[in-house]
This record gives sequence, C-alpha cells and structure tokens, in this order.
Amino acid sequence: MVKNIVESEKRPLSYKETIQTHLFTSLKLRDLSLRHRIVVSPMCQYSCDQLDGMAHDWHLVHLGAMATGKAALVFTEAAAVEARGRISPADLGIWNDQQIEPLARINRFITSQGSIPGIQLAHAGRKASTNAPWNGGKYVQEGGWEVVAPSAVPFADGYGMPHELRIEEIQEVSNAFARSAQRSLDAGYQVIELHAAHGYLMHQFLSPYSNKRTDAYGGSFENRIRFVLETVRAVRKVWPERLPLFIRVSATDWLEDQPEIASWDSDQTVELARILRDEGVDMMDCSSGGNVASAKIPLGPGYQVPFAARVRNEAGMPTAAVGMITNAQQADQIIRTGQADLVLLAREELRDPHFPLRAAHELGQEIEWPIQYTRAAW
Repeated sequence: MVKNIVESEKRPLSYKETIQTHLFTSLKLRDLSLRHRIVVSPMCQYSCDQLDGMAHDWHLVHLGAMATGKAALVFTEAAAVEARGRISPADLGIWNDQQIEPLARINRFITSQGSIPGIQLAHAGRKASTNAPWNGGKYVQEGGWEVVAPSAVPFADGYGMPHELRIEEIQEVSNAFARSAQRSLDAGYQVIELHAAHGYLMHQFLSPYSNKRTDAYGGSFENRIRFVLETVRAVRKVWPERLPLFIRVSATDWLEDQPEIASWDSDQTVELARILRDEGVDMMDCSSGGNVASAKIPLGPGYQVPFAARVRNEAGMPTAAVGMITNAQQADQIIRTGQADLVLLAREELRDPHFPLRAAHELGQEIEWPIQYTRAAW
C-alpha cells in the first residue's frame, strides 16, 4: 500500500508547529516542491468546441496568465474521464488520447514559468448534460445524453433522470479515472485532484441524500465510500509514487439543521480523510455543498476554512482551503495559524491572475517576476 510522503508526520499539526509558516514558504509533497502556498483552483470554462473536449487557445491564455502570475500550482479545470461525465457539451475532457497534446502544450508553458501543472479529474454523474451557466445551466434538450448516478434520483427540477449504475458499470468508471490519470501523466501533469465534491458523481456516492442503494455501494458509511476508495486505488496504481494525489470533497451537504434528513457532513469527512490518508492521498481540498439544490449555504469570507482546519487537525491530513479567500492578509493568516497547508483561489485569480506577485509585495516577501514584466515590479 502506498503511503503519504509529506514534510510532516501523519499526526495532527499544532499551532506551535506552524507558527513560523507563512504564505510564501515552500511545501514539499512527495518529490514535488511547491515554491509557496498559493494555488489556482480548478475553474470550469465551458469553452471547448465541437463537443470534442479539446483544449484550445482560450485554455492556454487563461491558464498561462496565472502561470505568469507565479502561482505555485495551476490546476486545469475539471476534465471529464468519459464523455457522458461532462457537465456540459462544452466541457474539457481527457477520455481519449487525442486530448493529450493540446493539454501538453499548455503544460509546457506553465512549467516554463516555474509553476506546477495540475489537473482535476471529474465525472458529473446526475449533474451532467446541462447547458453552460450563461445559457441557463439546465438539462440539454437537443444534443444531450443519458446521465448516470448511484441511484435513479434527479438532482433537481430541470435536470435529467439518471440511470442507476450497475456494479460492473461502477467499476468501469473507476477504470476510466485510472486511464485518464495515465493520460494526465503523458500530458505532463504533476498533480492530480479527484473531484469528489459539488454534487458530482463521487459526492453522489458519498452522500446518503443522493445514494439510495442497498448493495455494496450504498447504505453504510463503509459502502458509500467504496467507489471513492476503489477509484483512489485504481488511480494510485498508474500515478507515480513520486507525485502527489489530491482529492476535493464537499465537507458538508449543509443539512445539519435538518438531522431527520440523511446527508454527508463534516464528521464523515474527517473519517474519510483518515482512511484516504493511508491510501496514498496527500491533500484534501475542502469545499462544501452542491449536492442538495435547496441547501442554504452561509456564504462569507473564508466560510469553508473551518472544514480544512478540522480535517488537518483531527485526521492528520494536509489540507487546502478554498472559498471567498480574496486578499493577501487573509490567505497568509490561514497558513500562519495552521488552518490549512495551501490556499486555493478561484474568483480572485480571475480578477487578478497576478495575485501572487501583488500578495508578495503586500506581505513584504520576495518572489520572482517574469523577466518581461520586471519594469513593473515594486
């Protein structure tokens, strides 16, 4: 069994141990060294052409700008491991070999800027076959496809009725993740993140809200995590031991105020982290929500950071914090106080792809600028 290889031992990390750590200290994960703690979160662009899942110039410029901004790690958006796993017809994919080279082109540029390229592997499950958000986001009536899920329960009105996966089909999806992991390696990625959050297929299996199965993949906690666990193992067989594996989870379905409804919560997230820590997962990216259309989520600055802190301290799993992290002081405080090991930025990176350069200046830290931009350096 592959074990985690991280800077720290596998035990809860205390405030005293992390007090000297700040946003611009390096982090070693297996054989990979991140030069600081700012990471570009995976962000769907819904911008592929001709239903082929191929990356093109938009993706090069979008991700390349963040690499010139000197993010330590730049994640490519959720890439579908099979065509029916796309959220929309315009989603990025990595389900066939033709999709490798356009991604490799982007990764060569990211690497040339000193950033590390990462990819999020995903399957949308019952939330697939929808229009892009700016086109309404509901089920595609013309040119759509059958969606799949652990149970024949649609996400919400306006979404497709899913086909309940048979056991052999579940195992084939796990294999699809492994094949996509091999393609990711061939494309030059150095970090993989498995998408088990936001109401997509892995999350659908985890949560009893969406998983109504009565076989080996449903019911008990041990059964509901089976698909995730088997997929992690399948990916780790092809993903080199020298390279880190992340997983993004929704730490809660946000139904704790309705205990009569069975759902996924932070207690189960901590227990899952303990198990995955010993299965070769190196980092848990802690998000939330997305599986319950009616959930009331208390949005606010850093509202998901407590989930990352709890997993880190109770499960001994390194964590990434994400969600409404918008300024250098806030990001630095998360790292300095030991709430997380990385901060993942999404909207703030869209607003300012050079956020790390600005943050270093504001925090009085040294960071290398692109030589072409040094005339603008502070």
